[in-house]
Amino acid sequence: MDDQNKNLLLATVLSFLVILGWFFFFPPADPAVDPNAPLTAVTEAEAPAPAATGAATAPATTEVAEPLPEAPRLTVDTPRLAGSISLLGGRIDDLSLKTYRETLDPASPMVRLLSPVGQEHPYYAVFGWGPGQGTAAEDLPNAKTEWKIAKGGTLSPDQPVTLTWANGKGLTFTREISVDDRFMFTVTDTVANTGTAAASLFPYGIVARHGKPAGLQGFYLLHEGVVGRTDGKLTEQKYKDIEKLPAVEREGAQAEVLDATADGWIGFTDKYWMTTLIPEQGQPFTAVTKFVPSASIYQTETRHPVQTVEAGATITSTTRLFAGAKEWETIKSYQDDSNVPGFIDSIDWGWFFFFTKPIFTVLHFLHGFIGNMGLAIIALTFVLKLLVLPLAYKSYVSMAKMKELQPELEALKERVGEDKQKLQREMMQLYKEKKVNPAAGCLPILIQIPIFFSLYKVIFVTIELRHAPFFGWLNDLSAPDPSSLYNLFGLLPWAAPAHPSLMATIFIGALPILLGITMWLQQKLNPAPADPVQQQIFSYMPWIFMFMLGGFASGLVVYWITNNLITFTQQYLIMRSHGHKPDIFGNIKSSFRKKPAAAVAANKPTAPKGKAKK
Repeated sequence: MDDQNKNLLLATVLSFLVILGWFFFFPPADPAVDPNAPLTAVTEAEAPAPAATGAATAPATTEVAEPLPEAPRLTVDTPRLAGSISLLGGRIDDLSLKTYRETLDPASPMVRLLSPVGQEHPYYAVFGWGPGQGTAAEDLPNAKTEWKIAKGGTLSPDQPVTLTWANGKGLTFTREISVDDRFMFTVTDTVANTGTAAASLFPYGIVARHGKPAGLQGFYLLHEGVVGRTDGKLTEQKYKDIEKLPAVEREGAQAEVLDATADGWIGFTDKYWMTTLIPEQGQPFTAVTKFVPSASIYQTETRHPVQTVEAGATITSTTRLFAGAKEWETIKSYQDDSNVPGFIDSIDWGWFFFFTKPIFTVLHFLHGFIGNMGLAIIALTFVLKLLVLPLAYKSYVSMAKMKELQPELEALKERVGEDKQKLQREMMQLYKEKKVNPAAGCLPILIQIPIFFSLYKVIFVTIELRHAPFFGWLNDLSAPDPSSLYNLFGLLPWAAPAHPSLMATIFIGALPILLGITMWLQQKLNPAPADPVQQQIFSYMPWIFMFMLGGFASGLVVYWITNNLITFTQQYLIMRSHGHKPDIFGNIKSSFRKKPAAAVAANKPTAPKGKAKK
């Protein structure tokens, strides 16, 4: 087996093993629902401990209560959001996304992001004031305070609402809630002291989630859980990691407390959606991640230092709340134009972020220019192939030169006989003289590995690919090809097997079949290896990949098919430019033709001359 074939075989096998391991060891799990998650109880820090930068500490009070009583609600109506805010605690706890549906059916329900206590999987944001030294917790508004509407009606981008509550002891609390035309709320809390004594207090915000989310993917390479930033450092914690946080006595729960002095934010992220607290940047605050085991509640909090409001004085605090879809353009706009540093990293770019970020940026640009995500993926493939063309060109030229050297290599093997060390030295000397790199044939395959994984990550995590149509039956490029041999690609009146399943792997769609054909066609561009074992391995590879990638996102399969066709064309033209005319059709015909007995006998090992057969 010559070095070129050895290296090419090694690269192919390594690529196969990496992709096979990815697919089988890290498959998407079935959606997990925590059966122990309470649906009617509420547990939250009614008066969280103040930030470490504040004055005296006040212990947190954790309370398990009965279902919350009904309270008046404010309607939320924006171009992107629909829902309501409960006046009990001023909770933002009922929110749906108008531009996203649960399924491809336009009549399916809107995606619901936030839900109030008492409904399935409560998930909400609440704001309040915690007591400093000398101030009683009951004199401050908390999660169960019923606010009164002072101004406004329906909350919309051009119509904020103002809530008010007075404690009857000289402190009047005012809360203004505004929302933009996308997914950002701004909550401005003001305290006016009309009494005769100073009060010590601090503002906080909470995002609470009762139990794990119903659609939790449980996928190793997808982050779902807490995401945040403190002083320039991104922090991520999965739900299982939150449950392992150390017990903090003054929190009354398991918690992690991080102090920030410059910038930061914290919240919960799902695959496509996120709810995040964003305090005033440049001001010190404390970010808290908390888990209450007794009620299976996960919490993130932002707390500001304790402040003193003197008699006759007023203090104000502002916190923003992002609650919506993780759209790249929207997230980037908030980062660049609204002073939310590092917000783009809330999208899970993965370990290869230096590949995934630019790949998605180009894909997003192409989609905006073309208007079809499938065509944008095809255009992206051309861009990527253009970038690696210099390496590919050298590789294909080297492969052409290797073909020129085949007669000399055969003559060399005959001359040196069984002396393998001498053969190796002579071959390396020949390569050096002819300026041929025998490993260059591996480069096109090896280059594809990081690109493939990066594009897989982009298609898997970015919401822009969710429900993105191509043409015909391909109406969701983030999902596997829905066609199948099982129903003759839609001609028979039953649905194709669902992924992931054995049936779906066997009865694959039209795209994976086309992928196998293009890989097989590309393989036939080169003569089959002389070694029978290599011939068998290479002949199986296109069909193994066809079945293995059948359950991958159809957008990724579109990329791979396009890549195969471009590679085929490049290699064919480059080889022709160097005087070689690959007999493609002859190779295809020979693969269907039964091998002659003489050819089979020629491949069998023979006994060395001078030695009798036993």
